Amino acid sequence: MNKAVFLDRDGVVNRLIYHQESGIIDSPFVVSQFQLLPGVGEAISRLNTLGYKVIVVTNQPGIAKNHFSLDTLQRMHRLMQDELKASRAVLDGIYYCPHHPEGENPAYRMVCQCRKPAPGLLMRAAQDFHLNLAECYLVGDSLTDIQAGQRAGCRTVLLGKMKCEVCNLMDEQRVKPDAIAGSLAEAVTLILTRWEPARANEVPGPLPAQDSGASLGGSLCLRSKVGDQGVDLLA
Repeated sequence: MNKAVFLDRDGVVNRLIYHQESGIIDSPFVVSQFQLLPGVGEAISRLNTLGYKVIVVTNQPGIAKNHFSLDTLQRMHRLMQDELKASRAVLDGIYYCPHHPEGENPAYRMVCQCRKPAPGLLMRAAQDFHLNLAECYLVGDSLTDIQAGQRAGCRTVLLGKMKCEVCNLMDEQRVKPDAIAGSLAEAVTLILTRWEPARANEVPGPLPAQDSGASLGGSLCLRSKVGDQGVDLLA
């Protein structure tokens, strides 16, 4: 099967963290802060069972901003894999961008083609896994994720609830997801029931909430540097 479901990481797979010292909500900065969101393992396992590749594509500007190191990121990803194993869930790959145009670390201070909303991470994964991006899906919790998915040619699902400010922002940026879901588990059910109905009942999952799904117009992490993006290939 040449299909994949791309997942943003922070806010989709794991919890966002409130960093009291800086007053911001962001990705985990230390390994002890990393925690999977409820139902994520089961949702990924469902996709695994149905034969879809499951690939994380994530901006990690904390590296450029000196919030954490590449080693810390690698240890978070090992922990993520270990915790997913409890649900018999496997990620086929993790692609990350460590850059930021205003980063404090000069080695990662740049405008790149891998930082979402650019589609570079998805394009690289498509090349590595021989994917047909028109048959793939992206699930994210920000419009930046949705833009990256659309630029790559994927169908997109936004996690969250429709609010006036979200609608206004979508209008301003002229970007709208194909669907909205309340969680990754709901997003997987939406993908299967809406676009893959022949497979929806093969591995049953939770039904989407009534206010979701709005249709809108033990692995070892091996890190390699591919171009200007970071890639974890999971063997």
